[in-house]
Amino acid sequence: MSRTPWIWIGMAVLGASLWLSGVAIAQGNFEIQVYGSETVEPGTTMFEVHSNLAIKGTTTKEDGVFPTQHAAHETIEITHGFTPWFETGFYIFTSIQPDAGWKWVGDHIRPRLRVPESWQVPIGLSLSLEVGYQQRAFSTDTWTLELRPILDKQWGPFYASLNPVFDRNLKGEGVHRGFEFSPNAKISYELTPTISGGLEYYGGIGPVTAFDPLRRQQQLLFPVLDLNLGPQWECNFGVGFGLTPATDRLLVKLIVGYRFGLGAGGHRGY
Repeated sequence: MSRTPWIWIGMAVLGASLWLSGVAIAQGNFEIQVYGSETVEPGTTMFEVHSNLAIKGTTTKEDGVFPTQHAAHETIEITHGFTPWFETGFYIFTSIQPDAGWKWVGDHIRPRLRVPESWQVPIGLSLSLEVGYQQRAFSTDTWTLELRPILDKQWGPFYASLNPVFDRNLKGEGVHRGFEFSPNAKISYELTPTISGGLEYYGGIGPVTAFDPLRRQQQLLFPVLDLNLGPQWECNFGVGFGLTPATDRLLVKLIVGYRFGLGAGGHRGY
């Protein structure tokens, strides 16, 4: 079988999985990204800007939380590599509200460990722990914790990544829900040496002890393009479609990143 049919088979399986799989109110989508297992090289700092816009979303305030429609989210992510297997990222979340202007939303910190290449594991493996605060005007839960295992694999022109994320609200109305399952996944294909195309999936399924009904789950599907502009750069663009009533219906996202102090052995990672 040629490579092209495998692309469509992979995309169909990923899309079908969306349908086989009390929600706290929040403005999400501050960092819409499926992570790769690689960490930033030691001594290197990665500076990223995440820009997201909800074209079709909520239109009224709900439980004191700003509506999402036409709200632009601008997030700065700064990640520094300390060892070949350890990095730490810091996020500054902001939002431009149509009726309230530019607002600081909150900050998160994210240390991450990965399995070293010297272990010769056949897939990429890493684990991040993210904790942070967001203002009550943007979420009914103000302190949150995220545990993100990352598994990925590059074979030829194909790339796939799975992030089976577990979230927990530490302060706010959703504390009683315990850990929730929020899987992210990506599959892409290198169309040219510069351009890769693929699909990204983002879900919010509900508590691990009892998933929410499908209509109350968060389900987002993003056709995306990644540009390979060299080892120092990262560029990802996508248009997202909400697949359930609880999800914003149409979003666009752009991630642009640059590595400072990258060594000669540097390489990209989606």
